[in-house]
Amino acid sequence: MERELRAEGAGLVAGVDEAGRGPLCGPVVAAAFIPREIGKPEDVNDSKQLSEARREELYPRVLAAAKAYGIGIACVREIDEVNILEATKLAMRRALRALGCEPELALVDGLDLDAPVPCRKVIRGDARVGSIAAASIIAKVTRDALMRAIGRRWPGYGLERNKGYGTPEHLEALRQLGPTRHHRLSFNGVRQPKLMV
Repeated sequence: MERELRAEGAGLVAGVDEAGRGPLCGPVVAAAFIPREIGKPEDVNDSKQLSEARREELYPRVLAAAKAYGIGIACVREIDEVNILEATKLAMRRALRALGCEPELALVDGLDLDAPVPCRKVIRGDARVGSIAAASIIAKVTRDALMRAIGRRWPGYGLERNKGYGTPEHLEALRQLGPTRHHRLSFNGVRQPKLMV
């Protein structure tokens, strides 16, 4: 798809993807990626198809293959205020702004996005488009690092392992401890007692 767009005369084309729509805890993180060369960097694939160790290994290679990349984050408060879909789009727009240059087109994994640049939804884009696959790795590795930091600050929930997803360990900790300030109170599965300080 990227080669076809280039052959049609398109200039800079960015891939956009997110990590963290489903968890009960933590921000949603998006990344935008413009490659130096069209095509997938070697061994890069949809981040969900790669182990955490493999994503971490590929991360510096992905960054080295970037002409530009940007990261956007929507915090838990924003998720609870506007809903996870709108917060995801907000993070994606922030990632595009963080590129430092304006692409002619953004290829967005699975979402219709209203942004200052023209956007095209690509179904299963993280498996089909190199720049989206690269963006998915950047977003996932960035979010995993944030969740490990949150897990160190708020132990007992296993966040450094489950990354905020509703595992049995995490759900039991919510029942026992209640939510932290990083939990999404609008999500099913998160009770709403007094927040931890």
